[in-house]
Amino acid sequence: MRTLKFALPATILAGAVASPALAQAEPPPAISVTGEGTVSVPPDLAQIEAGVASDAKTAKEAAEANNAAMGKVLAALKGAGIDEKDYQTSRLSLQPQYAPPTPGRQAPPAIIGYRATNHVTIKVRDLTKVAGVIDTLVAAGANDIGNVGFTVAQPSKLLDEAREKAVADARRKAEIYAKAAGVTLGAPLDITEGGAPAPVFRSKMMGAIAGGGLAAPAPIAQGEETLSVSVSITWAIK
Repeated sequence: MRTLKFALPATILAGAVASPALAQAEPPPAISVTGEGTVSVPPDLAQIEAGVASDAKTAKEAAEANNAAMGKVLAALKGAGIDEKDYQTSRLSLQPQYAPPTPGRQAPPAIIGYRATNHVTIKVRDLTKVAGVIDTLVAAGANDIGNVGFTVAQPSKLLDEAREKAVADARRKAEIYAKAAGVTLGAPLDITEGGAPAPVFRSKMMGAIAGGGLAAPAPIAQGEETLSVSVSITWAIK
């Protein structure tokens, strides 16, 4: 007597086993929104970039002149009461200077001298002294000053306040959507922070600063810092 055997295709068997699992893997109903929170405060820290550029016929002469000039600038900062930990060298360079190109001439331009530059970044913790520090730098021989930046020295607590506002904003939006859809919000399923937590406000200074020779204290506009945080939250629906 012959026994007949039938085999079901593997794909059908696999589908029969996987179907309940796929049904269980469906995500629960939810509402996803993004909230934003901002805090605006006056800055309490300024950073000034200042330097000296020195030109000479030879590289050695340019470097020596620049070293001497920067030494006067650093001494002036110390004399103005700026703590040594609050200023440091940020850029050094020694570059050849070339003669203007001659029309119709294919030969490379000749070197006519060298320029040495040395820049320092200074932190000023008392913003009432910013203009005075700039005047001190110019009087000491600094001939390249710019990029005065204002920021908040310790933004952590302010950012925490912005985070609370961002979450409250997200909940407000989610409740609007839930009410419109006729459902009730449950617990948050996912919280993700984004945004730029510590932007820096850059002020614009008068062009006379870069050229040296101030007739009056440099005008400074410190503005206001705005710290912002965004948060994306997914809320379950009851």
